[in-house]
Amino acid sequence: MTADDAGSGTAEEREVLDAAAPDGAVRDTGAREGADAETPDDEDQPDPIALRLEQLILGAERRYTPFQAARSAGVSVELATRFWRAMGFADIGQAKALTEADVLALRRLSGLVEAGLLSEPMAIQVARSTGQTTARLADWQIDSFLEGLTDPQETGMTRTEIAYPLVELLLPELEEFLVYVYRRQLAAATGRVVQAADDVEMVDRRLAVGFADLVSFTRLTRRLEEEELGELVEAFETTAADLVAAHGGRLIKTLGDEVLYAADDAGIAAEIALRLIETLTHDETMPELRVGIAFGTVTTRMGDVFGTTVNLASRLTSIAPKNAVLVDGAFAEELSRTGEAPVSEAEAAEAAAAAEKEGEEPPSYRFALQPMWQRPVRGLGVVEPWLLSRRA
Repeated sequence: MTADDAGSGTAEEREVLDAAAPDGAVRDTGAREGADAETPDDEDQPDPIALRLEQLILGAERRYTPFQAARSAGVSVELATRFWRAMGFADIGQAKALTEADVLALRRLSGLVEAGLLSEPMAIQVARSTGQTTARLADWQIDSFLEGLTDPQETGMTRTEIAYPLVELLLPELEEFLVYVYRRQLAAATGRVVQAADDVEMVDRRLAVGFADLVSFTRLTRRLEEEELGELVEAFETTAADLVAAHGGRLIKTLGDEVLYAADDAGIAAEIALRLIETLTHDETMPELRVGIAFGTVTTRMGDVFGTTVNLASRLTSIAPKNAVLVDGAFAEELSRTGEAPVSEAEAAEAAAAAEKEGEEPPSYRFALQPMWQRPVRGLGVVEPWLLSRRA
């Protein structure tokens, strides 16, 4: 059955109205299967410039209703709807707003399921994780990138009119760059996973998880203008992202006044935390910072991390002194095990004396750990945090 024939399906099939199209797509209210409604007014017609931009970006014209697209791809409307919603696209009923690319995407996802390479729930997760990540990227590029470049330079030209040739020039370059970065990130992630100690650790991994939180951010929101606040948050996120990446960690997410990062090695996580505090301390425009780190088993899903270790790192951040780093006992043990920090200063002195007696070099430690008072932490019982610092 062809796509055009699909519109003549059974009455029961044509009752399926819930499907999706890209969020923000211009809605064609007049294009309905078997439409016998009155012709819409001109003001209800899609904006011509918006349609041209959409066609330029998608590389194809609107051709299918969701029902027709699903039939052309050889999948049920219910499955197609689940895929589209997972990708973050809004329901549009049976408007003719989909293209050949939408049909091809459905075929690819369903083909992976049919071939047994992905289960249906996993295919939905792939659609959701890809949709969420690219939605944020697209919003950022439009709000922070294209907005500045489309400032009208000539009188009589609108921002939308300027956007068309700009998108035409940038789109292929940005698309190639996106694919390059994705392949690089996929290679890095694969490398980390295959180095796991065993099959269990490949899924539930032992990581160092750190939260870095700006102090008194709520007060800042009342005092600063919106533009100033936005610049501060952007500077904080940029600084954090650069430092995390430079020292071998992974930025999991940013939450305005807080960043969450992870590292396979406790020493890397410690170095990142101290570097963050040292860098922001020398920036007069930045408020004070506090960091909490925990080490243990972490469950990863869709690029995020979950579990008791993550919760503990968050709680340690909330009780950390200003411009200081608090870590949990497991993190302290890991630093000691790897020789990054002594178990205690007394042990370090004994080791140094023994080395001197034998005519050897004393152990060299990067970090120092100071035990703090045990305290109850909401939802996690009593913990004994350690204050992390550089060793002189």
